[in-house]
Amino acid sequence: MPAWTSTILLYVVILGVFYLLLIRPQKKKEKQIQEMRNSIKEGDEILTIGGIYGKVLNVKDETLTIEVGADKTKLKIAKWAIGKKIES
Repeated sequence: MPAWTSTILLYVVILGVFYLLLIRPQKKKEKQIQEMRNSIKEGDEILTIGGIYGKVLNVKDETLTIEVGADKTKLKIAKWAIGKKIES
């Protein structure tokens, strides 16, 4: 077997390991986050990526309106800014 084939085989193995350990888990996590963001509905409690807790009042395509604080201030935020859904 020529020396260059073992070098190519080594690169293929390294790329395979790189894919299995880094790329695949990241894509799986991104898919879960996207599914969570798409499942948000009115009345859900959320935490934004900026650390703001709020209750969802209105959901549109890429934005939503949340109610925050004791004085019930309304904020319009982008869906991508949802960090997590608070389970009650």
